[in-house]
Amino acid sequence: MIELPVDLPAELVPLSWLIGVWEGSGVIDYKIGDESVTHEFGQRVSFSHDGLPHLNYTSYTWLFPDDEGGDPTPLATETGYWRLARPLGEGDAGPALLPAVGDHPYPDAESVEQLRNDAGGFDLEVSIVHPGGVSELYLGQVKGPRIDLATDAVMRTAGAKDYAAATRLYGLVEGHLLWAWDIAALGQDLRTHASARLAKVD
Repeated sequence: MIELPVDLPAELVPLSWLIGVWEGSGVIDYKIGDESVTHEFGQRVSFSHDGLPHLNYTSYTWLFPDDEGGDPTPLATETGYWRLARPLGEGDAGPALLPAVGDHPYPDAESVEQLRNDAGGFDLEVSIVHPGGVSELYLGQVKGPRIDLATDAVMRTAGAKDYAAATRLYGLVEGHLLWAWDIAALGQDLRTHASARLAKVD
């Protein structure tokens, strides 16, 4: 059973099953030419909200040591924002620090239902930033306890490694958060990259 925070914005109800801190492990398995990079990793993911109609997202991963008693090796972090896709209007804050003017356009569950798509889900926009100079904009949908995302745009700084596109799949299965991530990077076509199984820890 999913418990909804009392101050949860109505637009976040379709994403409410993500809210919390999740931790677990997964496997990187990415083929580059004839070589395959395979490692086990640990991950801690947080989805939270601050009263605005988006989720705040952070992820921290580390490689497990090869030998018992070794220390884990920090691997990667990313941060971002998840929101239902819809046009923003006067009732929304922004751009920059400009406050909203008038009432919020989707104050309750009944009004949010107007955003449901033809497939019975809700369209999503997800922005994720990596410290290595890569920013991703994903488009996709949430439908019940499943989320499908694909990059609509990837921006890279001049010094960033080659990274061209990605897809991500998230699902709630028997109380665990499962995800899979395919990437097109380092001159490779889109292919399997990593997956994990996480349990809620708070």
